[in-house]
Amino acid sequence: MGFLEAIVVVYLRMIYYPEGFDFPLALMPPEVLSIEWVREIATLVMLAGVGIIAGRNNLQRLFYALFAFGVWDIFYYVALRIFLAWPASLFTWDLLFLIPIPWLGPVLAPVICSVTMIIMAVVIIGKQERGYIVRPSPADWILIYGGAAIILFTFLIDYSMLIIHSGILSSGGTPADADKLLSIINQYIPGRYKWLLFIAGELLIIAGTVRIIINTKRKGS
Repeated sequence: MGFLEAIVVVYLRMIYYPEGFDFPLALMPPEVLSIEWVREIATLVMLAGVGIIAGRNNLQRLFYALFAFGVWDIFYYVALRIFLAWPASLFTWDLLFLIPIPWLGPVLAPVICSVTMIIMAVVIIGKQERGYIVRPSPADWILIYGGAAIILFTFLIDYSMLIIHSGILSSGGTPADADKLLSIINQYIPGRYKWLLFIAGELLIIAGTVRIIINTKRKGS
């Protein structure tokens, strides 16, 4: 799946970035953007399907899906490196996702997220398979989902601010505001990534996972 996704992106970059992918982003026609949304949704459905098939309970289904997501994402970048010799470094900025607005970030950020998801899945599913009772508490989920929300914020903040500055939300989306937004996108080059927030989100996720591990009990104990 990682290689398949990369191959699709190779075709897209041949069309929209013939001289190599870079910012500012080339704008896709609305009909192509809609197709890309469907492709991304289909990818998430396939990854969820892995979890549903592999897991023996809801917790395992969730973490098998996260495991599949992490492996898929890492090999997506491996494939792009093989096919396009891209990214030049782990700090190269990438367009990560398109739903509901573009997600931006250095390649290293989603790779760290993927490694984290793989480790979480291996540890928690491994605990269950070795006969431990794994029951995350509401506090554990608050830490994990809170950390994920912070990381998601770091990916979405760039284009969220572009939309806010365009005035398209306050005015109800007039054609003039839409043109202004397109003009801003056509010139926008991302600057400094919010690494401190990202690290804070990662620490919350790790804290929640450690709490889950500490509170596991062996069956019959």
